[in-house]
Amino acid sequence: MNQRRHPGVDQSMKPIRDVVVDVAAADDDTALAFQAALARIWATAPADRTTRTPGEPGVRVRCYLDLRQPLDS
Repeated sequence: MNQRRHPGVDQSMKPIRDVVVDVAAADDDTALAFQAALARIWATAPADRTTRTPGEPGVRVRCYLDLRQPLDS
């Protein structure tokens, strides 16, 4: 299947199914809203809090998507 869509792709490679998404945002509300938007499309292991790096602006949140499980609209 990959060969037809993407010539030159190594056929021994497994397709990507699980994805880690790191979100950087200005504030907690924005980061968590983006994560919620992803959760409306894909099965997601949501984070319940954001993290901050001392001395750096903004926040980060990490979530895990399972691309095998798209959610119905």
